[in-house]
Amino acid sequence: MEKIENVVEFVSGSPQFRIKEVLDDKAPLYTYYGQQDIEDDLIGIDSNGSNNKQVRTFDKVNTLCQGDVVFSLISGRCTIVSSSHQGYLYTQNYVKLVTGDKVDSRYLVYILNEDKSIMKQFQMGLQGSQVLKYTLKQVKELELLELPTIEKQRIIGELYLNQLRLEALRTRAANSETTIVLEKLREASNR
Repeated sequence: MEKIENVVEFVSGSPQFRIKEVLDDKAPLYTYYGQQDIEDDLIGIDSNGSNNKQVRTFDKVNTLCQGDVVFSLISGRCTIVSSSHQGYLYTQNYVKLVTGDKVDSRYLVYILNEDKSIMKQFQMGLQGSQVLKYTLKQVKELELLELPTIEKQRIIGELYLNQLRLEALRTRAANSETTIVLEKLREASNR
C-alpha cells in the first residue's frame, strides 16, 4: 500500500472569496469550472447545460489545461479536463492532481471514482460528519492498492472512460427516441 500523495502532486484551486473582481475590460475574463463541467468531461459530452459564472480579475488565479486531472471536494468525483474547459478557473472546491510516471491519469480517474477500497476510505473519513465535503487532507491520505503496470493502467483507464461515454450516448439516444415517439403520439391524438 502506498499513500496517493507519494505518487501524485496536489494543486489546490484559488480561494473564491479572495478573488478581487474588477470591471476593467482589460482584465482577463475567467469562467468558473463547476460540477456540471466535471460530469461533462467524465463522459466526454458537452451538455451545454451549464451557465458558468465568470469573473474579471487581475489576480493570479489557478486555471485548468486540457488533460489535467481534477478532483471535486464537493462530490468526490474525478475527471480529465476536456479542451472545451481549457483555461477555466478552478476554486478551492477542486484540486488538480498532477500524475508522475507511476500512475496513468485515466487510471487515476478510474480508481478515485470506482475503486471499492478508496470508497471505503472516504466513507470512514465522512463518518459522523454532517457536511458531505471531502478535505484535501483526506484525499492526500488515501492508500492505494498496489498499482498495475503502466500499460495495464492505460488500458483500464481508457476502457473505463470509453464505457462512460458509450453509456451517456445510449442514454441520449434513448431520450431522443422517447421525445420523437411522444411527439408522434401528440400529433396522432390531436387529429
